[in-house]
Amino acid sequence: MIIDGKTFDEERALYGLDGAGVRNCRFDGPADGESAMKECRNLSVENCYFNLRYPFWHVSGATIRDSEMTDKCRAALWYDEDITIENCRMDGIKALRECSNIMLRDTQVVSPEFLWRCHDVRIESSSLESEYPMFECKDMAISGLTLKGKYSFQYVENAVIRDSVMDTKDAFWHSKNVTVYDSVIKGEYLAWYSENLRLVRCRIIGTQPLCYCKGLILEDCTMEGTDLSFERSEVNAKVHGSIDSIKNPSSGRICADSIGQIIMDPEYTNAQLVEICCSFSDLHSI
Repeated sequence: MIIDGKTFDEERALYGLDGAGVRNCRFDGPADGESAMKECRNLSVENCYFNLRYPFWHVSGATIRDSEMTDKCRAALWYDEDITIENCRMDGIKALRECSNIMLRDTQVVSPEFLWRCHDVRIESSSLESEYPMFECKDMAISGLTLKGKYSFQYVENAVIRDSVMDTKDAFWHSKNVTVYDSVIKGEYLAWYSENLRLVRCRIIGTQPLCYCKGLILEDCTMEGTDLSFERSEVNAKVHGSIDSIKNPSSGRICADSIGQIIMDPEYTNAQLVEICCSFSDLHSI
């Protein structure tokens, strides 16, 4: 079944379709109906325009290509599984929630509270602007993402991120088992309270990063403007270049070409558990 070149504005306009192709259609109009494709299965959606609420709820199996979801298309995909979104524009708030097996490719997203409580998520070559993205997501594989955000990746578990640029405050708080390769991470208070965060060949920019962490690893990273780093953290770090300052790390080993200041408060009792070295050769214990 192919639906081509139609306009729909009524409530649940295409409810329950199975095995349909929807092409060159508009979901817009004075009836202002919502939930256009609720409870559908095995959809192919191409070159469509969505300007109404909740179009894809409880959908199982869909490919959405070359389409636009406006800022009025709020909460566009909830409770879905097996969804591919490719070469689309998504501007509605709360665009994905409690979905599984999601692929996002070559897509531009502007969506506060984007991608909450989803699992088995892949993102490739996409851009995202969001105040609160990826909350409580699990099992993520991300590459080529450009992110402008605030409270990103909070409570995320089991994620691998590659070749991405992330400008985001408070990223990776309370995250578990996250590895980031060859990426730029710019923001404030990076990854506080995280567990098993591994950063490989990353550029880290911003104040007070990587505090209260457990199982933190940095491999061949650089750090810029990173004062008061590693407070109360279990850390193993190899940093090229300078670290502005280190404060009260909990345990482990930190090596850098130079360190501007090492701050160990007199009442701090774990100082003897930390090794700090400069130029990767001058090792001394604190």
